[in-house]
Amino acid sequence: MKVEATSDLAATANPSAARTISMGKAIAYFAFSLVINSAGNVLTLVTSAKIHPSFLGAAYWTAAEANLGTAFHWNLFWAFLIMGFLTAVLNAVLMHHWSWKRIIGNMVFMVPFSALIQVFEDFFMGSYPTLFGGLPDARSTGMVVFYVFLNFVGVALIATAISIYQRVNLVLHPADDLMQILRFRYFKGQAAKAMWASYIPPTLMAIVAIIVTRQFTNFGLGTIFAFVAQGGITGIADKWVFPKLKHQALDVGKPTDNDWSC
Repeated sequence: MKVEATSDLAATANPSAARTISMGKAIAYFAFSLVINSAGNVLTLVTSAKIHPSFLGAAYWTAAEANLGTAFHWNLFWAFLIMGFLTAVLNAVLMHHWSWKRIIGNMVFMVPFSALIQVFEDFFMGSYPTLFGGLPDARSTGMVVFYVFLNFVGVALIATAISIYQRVNLVLHPADDLMQILRFRYFKGQAAKAMWASYIPPTLMAIVAIIVTRQFTNFGLGTIFAFVAQGGITGIADKWVFPKLKHQALDVGKPTDNDWSC
């Protein structure tokens, strides 16, 4: 699946510098996207862990953060929160402007997001047996195929959530804020190039984790699918999921002579 060019994205063809929806609607969109993003991320992790030997892997950022958490003995909550903060700092560097409002917004996103990640992980792993016994290990070809499907569904949920909350632009996950800054400040609105560039930090995270643990886990078929298709699915969601929702209050800082563009 090709990542669609900016000119093909209905939601970003005419990004607004102001808000055209009410705060109530913005919060509702954001809350919905936060839940499906968290569920999607955990689905990619759990389905990968339930297949032996594991070959699926998680979404790209998720895989890198989970590996780094393993390397430094952090649970998923702390792994996602710490790496989210460091990415928010990188975003400030790229914008050439330190904004506490933006940093706080990133952290406002990260705290409930990280908590929901932990809740969904506990749920899918069977920590709440009265509600759900957890996903079982895949012991048949049918179960393996089903988990591959669920893994790809998880990637699609992540991509759809990104589409929604990037357009709402109330508060963003630092990784998606990074992509947005790269896209509109450095890559002249080209989503494909911005997406590839935004994968540099998690790649570095993964390398550090591999050096520390001597293991290469959480990367696989699902990671490749996410790497190739996530941007394209986000573009499709821009057109078909809440199509009347346009990109709100775009702010990637003022260009300077030191900025580079492609």
